[in-house]
Amino acid sequence: MPLIVDFIDRQFIHNNPPAPTASFKGRIAIVTGSNVGLGREAARIMVRLGASQVIIACRNVEKGKLAAKDIQSTTGCSPDTLKVWQLDMGSYNSVIAFADRVRTELPRLDALAANAGIGTLKFKLTEDNEETITTNVVSMSLLACLVYPKLRATALEFNTYTHFTVTGSELFEFAKFRERKAPAGKIFTTLTDESKSNMSDRYDTSKLLAMMVVKQLAAMAPIDSNKVIVNCVAPGFCQSDLFRDYSGGAVRVMKKILGRPTEVGARTIVHGTCAGPESHGQYVPDCKIKPTGGLTKGKKGAELQNRVWAELKQKLEGIQPGVTSLRFEA
Repeated sequence: MPLIVDFIDRQFIHNNPPAPTASFKGRIAIVTGSNVGLGREAARIMVRLGASQVIIACRNVEKGKLAAKDIQSTTGCSPDTLKVWQLDMGSYNSVIAFADRVRTELPRLDALAANAGIGTLKFKLTEDNEETITTNVVSMSLLACLVYPKLRATALEFNTYTHFTVTGSELFEFAKFRERKAPAGKIFTTLTDESKSNMSDRYDTSKLLAMMVVKQLAAMAPIDSNKVIVNCVAPGFCQSDLFRDYSGGAVRVMKKILGRPTEVGARTIVHGTCAGPESHGQYVPDCKIKPTGGLTKGKKGAELQNRVWAELKQKLEGIQPGVTSLRFEA
């Protein structure tokens, strides 16, 4: 099915992913970027499904506290059910500090929904990359590797499956990713070069790279011996704040007419955090597993994934030596 037809089919014909019904009783979950939009609604659903605790992880703690109060007012949960922790995905130190809190303060970790992300047309450097790549790819991957041992320890101790779920986008299949034509070892360097940047393609490319990371982590950590499910969901085009930096009334009108309510999109995120082992390493839009397309396909897709991971691994090891072994003590 052509990509645009598939999009229309998802948004308008089969536009209601089922509401999650899995029990979160006794489970502790983290949702990043959960002070607004999809993340806040995902946290609300988890609370309604009985989660023992949900960590609202966001850059602005005060906004996170307002989100917690809003969720409490609609669910009637106790104040202790929701905790607000600071996490700035534009800072590697913040990601490391957050993961340290997870390791030392949480008795268990059943699910982490890596939902925080940005979409912008403005070129800006954060850490050692363009901001979209830092936030959506490098910091997400760093967080995955840092919390993986806690997820694994929880799964093995309580004989259950735990989850690391990435909020992706169907737009990854539209990514042109011209930077892939860079010389060996220079993909991320090229992405950081403003003179060569194509910011209209940058969000799509970041979600393509995130999909490749999910596939790579799943391949590195087989589900049968680790019991940590790593997957990628796609909530569709939603009435969220993701593209708040995009100017112009056209975007606002498109959101109003075409966008799904955030609660509907959030269902896909929650589904990812309780999906079965068959979803390990898979793309799960609208709560259904779907083969990936675009630049992930076939032998060339596998070769490109290997190139991307080789560079990203070197970058991650430079931030935190040993992190990609996934074997730190929890």
